[in-house]
Amino acid sequence: MTSRNVRPWRLAGMLLLLVATASVAGTDTHSAGRTEYFAPKTEVPLTIDGIADERVWESAEWRDIKHRWLGPEYSSRDFQGRYKLAWSDGRLYVLSEIVDDVLIDSHRDPLQQYWDDDCLEIFIDEDRSGGDHQFNHNAFAYHMSLDNQAIDIGTDKRARNYSHHVESRWRQHDDKLVWELAIDVYSDDYVDTSASNEPVALVAGKVLGFMIAYCDNDGSELRENFVGSESVPEGPKDRGWIDAGLFGSLVLVE
Repeated sequence: MTSRNVRPWRLAGMLLLLVATASVAGTDTHSAGRTEYFAPKTEVPLTIDGIADERVWESAEWRDIKHRWLGPEYSSRDFQGRYKLAWSDGRLYVLSEIVDDVLIDSHRDPLQQYWDDDCLEIFIDEDRSGGDHQFNHNAFAYHMSLDNQAIDIGTDKRARNYSHHVESRWRQHDDKLVWELAIDVYSDDYVDTSASNEPVALVAGKVLGFMIAYCDNDGSELRENFVGSESVPEGPKDRGWIDAGLFGSLVLVE
């Protein structure tokens, strides 16, 4: 019997996820307890301006950024975070709402200690294969700075600027930052030195790996807290930049 509280597109997404999971039975490299997000599709490209006034955001569900990976306990005034996801044929859309009482961007070189400034970190595994992505593009970990630059580690083991992958804008609304992003999704055959990389097409039924986090600095040389959307049951809790097996499942639905 179908629950009246379960939307039809959610049921379809659950079936798609079960099929995808069954296809990799015995080879899954993901940690237990990963979340599942069913992202609705928009037929109209979104305006990335830090104002969540498009209709698709009304049907997308909020999820919390609540798992403390690094740092001491913090107050709700110091940090709160949540996010929504949507997609179109060409892009993945992220909406994040952040409460952060102090904004810090003290490292003016975007490739230096970018993780120690306030930044939103977005993890994407195009085929949800999990596994290592430290110095390869099995997955991307975009560190989004307050000046809307996207930084990750390249295959040469150096920090690289991938801002051409991400359109990003945030805006202050009372005590909250509303951060809106549109992301081109690339597969693991991405080549840093090539000018011919093409993003993958997004289609209903596709399952990606996804996780989001926030680095919070209130005035120190190093970040005080690192808070993410997924739990880390064992081992170093800040290893999402290495291990795509920590990512949750992102299911694209109509």
